[in-house]
Amino acid sequence: MSVLVTKFKEVLSSVLPIVVIVLGLHFTITPLSTGAIIAFLIGSVLVIIGLTIFLFGIDLGLEPIGQGIGYTLAHTNSYAIMITVSLILGFFISFAEPDLHILAKQVDSVTSGQFDNIFMVVVVSIGLGIMMTLGMLRIVKSVRLKYVFTAAYGLIFILSLFSTSDFLAIAFDSSGATTGAITVPFMLALAAGVSAMKKDSKMGEADSFGLVGISSSGAILGVLTAGIFLDIGKLNGSLPEASVAEGNLLEVYVSKLTTIAFESFMSLLPIVVMYIVFQIVSFKHNKNRVLIIVRGVILTYVGLVVFMLGVNGGFMEIGVTLGKKLASMDSKIPVLFVSLLLGLTTVLAEPAVIVLTHQVENITGGSVKRKLVLIFLSVAVGMSIFMSALRILIPGLQLWMYILPGFALAVILSYFVPDLFVGVAFDAGGVASGPMTATFSLAFVQGIAAEVPTADMVSDGFGMIAIVAMMPIVAVEILGALYQFKLRKASEKTPSAGIPVGGHNE
Repeated sequence: MSVLVTKFKEVLSSVLPIVVIVLGLHFTITPLSTGAIIAFLIGSVLVIIGLTIFLFGIDLGLEPIGQGIGYTLAHTNSYAIMITVSLILGFFISFAEPDLHILAKQVDSVTSGQFDNIFMVVVVSIGLGIMMTLGMLRIVKSVRLKYVFTAAYGLIFILSLFSTSDFLAIAFDSSGATTGAITVPFMLALAAGVSAMKKDSKMGEADSFGLVGISSSGAILGVLTAGIFLDIGKLNGSLPEASVAEGNLLEVYVSKLTTIAFESFMSLLPIVVMYIVFQIVSFKHNKNRVLIIVRGVILTYVGLVVFMLGVNGGFMEIGVTLGKKLASMDSKIPVLFVSLLLGLTTVLAEPAVIVLTHQVENITGGSVKRKLVLIFLSVAVGMSIFMSALRILIPGLQLWMYILPGFALAVILSYFVPDLFVGVAFDAGGVASGPMTATFSLAFVQGIAAEVPTADMVSDGFGMIAIVAMMPIVAVEILGALYQFKLRKASEKTPSAGIPVGGHNE
């Protein structure tokens, strides 16, 4: 019970700033309708309750399953089995990820079906499955992360030269959206399970991170490849009208419940099936162990349904409305300031961010404090949404001007910081762009794009998640560089001290 109370306090402190910002805007410069505010407040309560239950369920159910599968794969000594299981698991957990479906539906809706949502989910899932498999093999073969990311983003750069700005925005957005509330905790646990088998504990620490970052690059490769082969050309579209609740709020939430419950069920189903298979073939957990994991999976499901219901019922529509109202003002300072403020706070409510920061602190024995990682992530995401709004307001600014130099810098920095921080950094890029970003923040930016005459709804309306996925990578690598510098200064005073974080470092 004490664990549940602790998680509740964490979630409450993360979500409240967002509520304060929206209410502050409502009572000052952007008054909203009574129905919209009530729907938002109900949604906030559901987010807090759902996120608390979800995170508690992750600890009990999904993390032990992921680690167990990781241990088993590491012991198989069969690359054929590891590749087959990783490909299947990677495809299905991505295909069932709610965040990815949210983005795919938005792309389908805005482009009037030019880029079909199911097709987009399939190509993203194929790309993620392939790269997750390569990521698993990397851990086993002890290939340095910097070489993998150099190759992956080098290929992305080459493909981007043959892609349109529309597909570039959607591709990088999909990489952030596919690493959501379900996939991230499972991938982190899977990587931890495989890397824990390493004889070198320092290498095991470093290898337990990076799988999320490698996998998310597969989503970019999948969409860019599809865009080249489809040869659609320019994607055109407009933002559908947002319908903020004005009628019976109970009916609004009930109408969304069935869809969200089904999508959440599909999110967990592949993992449950994999657990059953591994339980029969390998795990053979006793009855009590199975009951604990089943309870954890059920709590994860219930928490996810309640969380997504709150996000979709109250957050998304308010995001579009606020974006439009602020962008329509004569002065552009308010919309830029709110963009920065939203980025600083929304990342704190991401479920996968909370999971990642706890794992970073645990795996480094407390040498890297989760609060410090949170601060760096918060500033990075704040700057990301600010940069996204700026890009819409200034016609000359294009997405590639941010993305290509940004990821190039991330790859270059990977050669100068400890391996552990490289893995954490690229994982952080994926986890920072979770349910809150894929819904509220994206809706806010699309609201701005809809209101600015010079903005293109596709190339400007999308791309925000891409920047959110990029900035935390650079931020955490800078944190790693500062941390390494501090340790080196300390080691000069006490020669016996070494660098305890990051495996081998050159």
